[in-house]
Amino acid sequence: MLAGLAAVGASHSEASSGLLIICIAQGVLAIVLSLVYRLPVKFAWSTPGAALLVATAGITGRFTEAVAAFVVAAILIIVVGLWPALERLIGRIPPPISNAMVAGILFPLCLAPVTAAVNLPLLALPVILVWLVLYRLAPRWAVPAAIVLAVVLLAATAGTDWLHGARLMPQLVFVAPSFDLRVVVSLAIPLFIVTMAGQNIPGAMILNSFGYRTPMRASLIGSGALSAVGALFGGITINLAALTQALTAGPEASPDRTKRWIAPVSAGCTYIALGLLAGIATAFVAASPPLLIEAVAGLALLGALVGAVTAAMESPGGRLSAIATFLVTASGITLLGIGSAFWGLVVGAVFVLWLGWTRRRSGGLLRQERARHDDVEDAPDAAAADRSAQ
Repeated sequence: MLAGLAAVGASHSEASSGLLIICIAQGVLAIVLSLVYRLPVKFAWSTPGAALLVATAGITGRFTEAVAAFVVAAILIIVVGLWPALERLIGRIPPPISNAMVAGILFPLCLAPVTAAVNLPLLALPVILVWLVLYRLAPRWAVPAAIVLAVVLLAATAGTDWLHGARLMPQLVFVAPSFDLRVVVSLAIPLFIVTMAGQNIPGAMILNSFGYRTPMRASLIGSGALSAVGALFGGITINLAALTQALTAGPEASPDRTKRWIAPVSAGCTYIALGLLAGIATAFVAASPPLLIEAVAGLALLGALVGAVTAAMESPGGRLSAIATFLVTASGITLLGIGSAFWGLVVGAVFVLWLGWTRRRSGGLLRQERARHDDVEDAPDAAAADRSAQ
């Protein structure tokens, strides 16, 4: 996120301000909507949006123009939230496709413990061992214990060097937008598309895959409004979470699915705390091996991956479409600036439409053939019955 903001001209203070406002905005929104709907509605910043900023660094070097693009993208999200057809469209996506997409999103991250065990054995193996032991003895505490141990190991490894230059007190910096049509068209529209296709739609699908009905209108209008406000302080768009949505909506959050809304409320409080300590938190994360952080997240998401794969493969007729969706999503490809989760849905929809049409056509022919076959088999019996009657 910090690299993305810096790529479009943000100073260090403006980037820190953007990180602060994003953390607070997504934390507050998760708390409010989860409490109101009693659903595990989780929000995050737009990771594909941040990647887009890095990839399009040459569009503008003036952060005020980038902020104007952030505002326009946020307004477009609000407009979509006022369009109820989107929620109906998401509800029509077949469950095997949505679950396969979820599995494809989770799969690369669930590989991280394996990679970390090979590349960072002294840090990763103790974390994995603690998780495995507690998963057998006290499953509820397996992931928290792994996280605590990882933090302890990271702190011991990094020492105190990461504290140098870290700011304790948060500071918001107002950035007045300056609209440039070229930058708005080149940055705002792609940012809107990747946020919707790469985060909001997959996030809603993940929530739906766990049996919850996503409050799409409130989520889009709320995230769009807070994104517009946050943009004035350097923040990029916020949206429905995808990976962390699987954490808070899955069985690891609570065996009782009616109580899983507590997880995003807790996460929201944590986001606010991290936002208020953005300088220290950023310095600590920057000093930590990203692979170990991904490995801990991968351990936490294994249960969600198992559930998604099981649900995707449950229907024999939808397995090929689900596998195609899974492979495209897990590939991590980016096409036209849009991530693999969206293209996985597109490919899955194509498979469903094509295979569904051929299945209906072949099924009709098969029923006709069976009817003719039954008529032929019944003919001798009918003749015998006629002779007996005579």
